[in-house]
Amino acid sequence: MTQKEFQKSLAESSPPEGVHRLLRALWYDARGDWEEAHRIAQSVEGRNGAWVHGYLHRKEGDLSNAEYWYSRAGRRNPGTSLEWEWEQLVKAFL
Repeated sequence: MTQKEFQKSLAESSPPEGVHRLLRALWYDARGDWEEAHRIAQSVEGRNGAWVHGYLHRKEGDLSNAEYWYSRAGRRNPGTSLEWEWEQLVKAFL
């Protein structure tokens, strides 16, 4: 699947079959379902799950919590637009 195909899937009623759980989280996030995106991200152990978790808390506006999760991911808050970070996350997990 390409990034363009993934973005096109946002018009569908459910995420694409067979994509990584973190892509599912990002799909729900892009569709405005932060709670489902957060629930999925919380269920993924390791640095990648922490990265998405940090992004979601930054989007929520909880910057101290976001910083905690970015540090767990071994990353820094990118300080870019949320849209740019979402695209980088999607690229990373495709």
